[in-house]
Amino acid sequence: MSDQTIPDSEVLIERRGSAGLIILNRPQALNALTLTMVRGMRAALDAWATDSGVTRVVVTGAGGKAFCAGGDIRVLHDLGKAGCQDEALRFWREEYELNVLIKRYPKPYVALVDGIVMGGGVGVSINGSHVVAGERFTFAMPEVGIGFFPDVGGTYFLPRIPGEIGAYFALTGDRMKQGDALSTGLATHAMASGRFAEVLEALTGRESVDHTLEAFADVSMVPATVTGHRAKVDACFRFGSVEDILAALDASADPWCADAAKTIRTKSPTSLKIALAQVRAGRSLDFEDAMRTEFRIVSRICRGHDFYEGVRAVIIDKDNAPRWSPATLAAVTPDAVAAHFAPLPDGELVAPAPVRA
Repeated sequence: MSDQTIPDSEVLIERRGSAGLIILNRPQALNALTLTMVRGMRAALDAWATDSGVTRVVVTGAGGKAFCAGGDIRVLHDLGKAGCQDEALRFWREEYELNVLIKRYPKPYVALVDGIVMGGGVGVSINGSHVVAGERFTFAMPEVGIGFFPDVGGTYFLPRIPGEIGAYFALTGDRMKQGDALSTGLATHAMASGRFAEVLEALTGRESVDHTLEAFADVSMVPATVTGHRAKVDACFRFGSVEDILAALDASADPWCADAAKTIRTKSPTSLKIALAQVRAGRSLDFEDAMRTEFRIVSRICRGHDFYEGVRAVIIDKDNAPRWSPATLAAVTPDAVAAHFAPLPDGELVAPAPVRA
């Protein structure tokens, strides 16, 4: 594949030594993913999979503030509000197909993550074989706060975090730092942000990816802020309903639990119940089935109410006063939740065929 290093391109793609390099290049938008970027990454990965000169892929973000702050939610909101849900779903379909390709990629896929990584950025990093967290690493899946749900593989990787930490992150949208990333297993390595340029250069050589990353790994890192509370998280988030989780948090005398309960109560009741159902169901799903489930959910959410209201309140008007519908957890029935997970009458997500080196 020919190099694509046009300065104003949304994604920069080049061969550098033995590495295929992808740079997410929308720093003014915190590298938020667009359909153009998704397609550019897909084309590069498809080409490099069978290119014997490329032995690993490295992905990073431009600008220094973010790896990728998510999908371009405002565009998706505007499409849906205009009645163009099918066009919005085209983005999610191709994004989820890219996530499957990354998860099943036949060569090492290294995400160098410093700064913000949320939403769609999680999908093009955490699903890879190697995730390197710099000290500014800030992971979050805050989707329940905008009437959405933790997608891009969250159905698969959140329930595989030890204990109930995955459920905690899904329901609170709390931020994970470098130490948490390592202790949860979402990052495979941690190092100083100042060494990223050096490790990127080393990854273009012929030394194995594992050996190269181990040589740069740093024992000093930002301490974990959430996993140190695992005993409380496991005790309170082990239940099968959001109401029971809140009751357990309320029954605790710990201020940390009270803060978690207060945070959860600001989120979309529908999204909370969907997110918990995801985490519980995802334990027994393989990655492809998890992504198929997510496409079913998003196909319903994009024709609902809370996503558009959440984006209005948080991103557009910024009044942070969403009017959720239904407004209470009690009003979100089990049937309403189950309807989001039901098979689609047509247009199910079809995972791309595995590519082989």
